[in-house]
This record gives sequence, C-alpha cells and structure tokens, in this order.
Amino acid sequence: MRIAVTTPQGNVGRHLVRMLIRAGVTPVLLTRHPENIPAAVAEHVEPIKTDSRELKQVASATAGVDAVYWVDPPAESADPLADYRRATEAIVAAVETNRIGRVVFQSSVGAEKRHGAGEIDGLAETEVALDDSGVDVTHLRCGYFFTNLLFEAESVKAGRLETVLPLDAPMSWVAPRDIAEVAALTLLNRDWGGRRVQAVHGPEDLTWTQVAEILAEELGREVRVARIADERMREQYIHAGMPPATADAMLGMSTGLRDGFTPEQGRSTVTTTPARLRGWIREELIPVL
Repeated sequence: MRIAVTTPQGNVGRHLVRMLIRAGVTPVLLTRHPENIPAAVAEHVEPIKTDSRELKQVASATAGVDAVYWVDPPAESADPLADYRRATEAIVAAVETNRIGRVVFQSSVGAEKRHGAGEIDGLAETEVALDDSGVDVTHLRCGYFFTNLLFEAESVKAGRLETVLPLDAPMSWVAPRDIAEVAALTLLNRDWGGRRVQAVHGPEDLTWTQVAEILAEELGREVRVARIADERMREQYIHAGMPPATADAMLGMSTGLRDGFTPEQGRSTVTTTPARLRGWIREELIPVL
C-alpha cells in the first residue's frame, strides 16, 4: 500500500510518519522542505518536494498512491480562506486525476458548523469538496491541540494565560500523537468506505481554569488565566504581525465555537483517546520553558 502524508514534519505528521514506518509502510512525504527530514527517518520514506497549495505539484506527487493523509497547510497570505481554497482544489484535483482510493483528512471540531468559525471554515470547505468528489474519506474532527500551549510558552513562563472563551466552559483537548494514532489505524484499515466522520476528543474535556491549575501543579508555580475582550485579542494578533483578515480568522476559531456550540460527535469510546495533558506538559512543554 502506498500512502502519502502531507505536512509530515508537523505536530501530527511527525508521529504519523514513524507509525507508518513501524507498520512496514514506506510513506510518500509531500513537503516543501525535504532537506529537513531527520536522517533516521529519511532512509525509510519517499520524500517529494511539494507545495500543498500547488495543484500540479500535488497531482504529480500523489501519482500511484492508494491513500492520502491530507492536512490543509496553515494560511500564509492576507486572505487565509483563499489559501485553504487553493489547498482544497489541489487535493480534489489529485484525487480525481490519480483515482486515489481513500483520504483521511485532518479537520477540526467546529467544521460541522460550515460557516462562522474563522479559519475552521476553510477546513469545512475541504470536507464538502472531498465529499462531493466521491472519494472514500474519513474526516478527523480534532479537538484543541495540547501543542497550542507551545505558542504561549512565554506567557506560561510569566504565569499568565489569556483567552476569549469562558473560563469554566469545558472543551476537548487532545495530544497530536493520539491524532496520529487514529490516522494511522484508519489509513491501514481496509474495511471502511464511503464518508466517515470521527471526532478525536482526547481523554477528557477541560476548562481553561483546569488547564491553568494543571500547569501550575506541573510547573510548581502559579499560573493564572484571564478572559479578555475579543477586540483586545484581535489587537494582540495584529501587533504580532498578522494581517487583519488573518487576525479575524484566528479569533473566529474561538468566538465561532463559544456560544451554544455542541460538537456533532460527543465523547465515547470511539472519540476518546488516552494521552493526558499532564504527561504532555512533562514531556514536551517543560523542556522548552
């Protein structure tokens, strides 16, 4: 079985590639920077220099593959949804040109809304386009990545987190490694077909207050979390260099899922994965602080 993996050095992809190698697969890696693949991995993979937003490049790189793990690359331009649209067009063209049998798509909790969730709307468009293509597809609706806390490393060091979400509202938090495990099992399982949606919710729903408490306990120092106004968060994004449309799209991922949103799939044996935030903090966050 030939399996292609996009963003193979990302938070999920780097785990997925190693899992597939251990399963006896030589994954085809679509990456803009094949030179950055670790040497220990490079001898077991087939890297192809590819920009996932370039239709012809994606079609060429996926010729002859049986399945694809597809991740829309992060937006880079001043029009984030246009970036997502280009990536969507690329994977759909590749599926149709190369008659790819199956796609596992890294989507997000909130994509079921289809509109009104910022950048997640771009993932929703990819879901719809893959559904319309007729390919056998599994949409992994992932919760909030533990690794998002890495972007807040300086704030965590300072003992303060900020969010626009209610501090006592529980939400799913998930380890990227667990997403990779679900993806690997889905790619290697030949017994499914059609359209599937599978949420990946992590081990438990956590509030921001609970996350701050866990951080404080693991770090051995106080960590406070504060809810701030939407406009203040937007100003912080713009101050960090984001174009206004990108800042709005980033903010929308939180505000769009804030009031009355319930995931299409609830927590169950199927959607619950094992890795806990405490262990991830010890293994991956503390070493970079």
